[in-house]
Amino acid sequence: MKKRFNCPRCLRPCSHCFCPLVQPVACGVELLILQHPLEHGHAKNTARLLHLCLLGSRLEVGECFAPAQLAQWLVAADKRSVLLYPPSAPDPQLPLHAPPALPALWVQAAQLQQLRLVVLDGTWRKSRKMLYLNPLLQALPRLPLVDLPASQYRIRKAQQAHQLSSFEASVAALAQLHALGGAQADGLQAVFQAWLGAQSSSAPPR
Repeated sequence: MKKRFNCPRCLRPCSHCFCPLVQPVACGVELLILQHPLEHGHAKNTARLLHLCLLGSRLEVGECFAPAQLAQWLVAADKRSVLLYPPSAPDPQLPLHAPPALPALWVQAAQLQQLRLVVLDGTWRKSRKMLYLNPLLQALPRLPLVDLPASQYRIRKAQQAHQLSSFEASVAALAQLHALGGAQADGLQAVFQAWLGAQSSSAPPR
């Protein structure tokens, strides 16, 4: 059997490498992506594409992080970390502490350079477990998203139309914060659409 080689940058098989689609973009807010291990190397995850497109972003893989290491990532460069996560319904199996309020000062234009957006990459159940296992994440203020469009991410199932991929949700959040200009956000959406097209064309017939 012929050995399959993966691209060291995007981690996809070289025959389906998506690096040519990547368009690096500078952003006014730092992005920290915490990716569930089962998403790492998954053909249909968008976090690595997002990481490669956003200059200065960081991607770490794990489910339960060492508190000292996670704390270092959250306070690095003296930035204020905010979690991108929707309101959480009660779940007796994975109970969460209520998050603190997001200070209005943190999201003002003059303060954006001090902001770090933390994104959990995984299914809803996986991301909630990550939140449950890492109390430091529960202690972060959360950024609510408003006026969300329906997701274009048709190659993986979502329970509801407003449930976006990590790529879509992060770009929407950064645009809402005005950390991305309109042209930058449109450019990233174009990358996402091209990536979706490449994924669809490489999928085996059903």
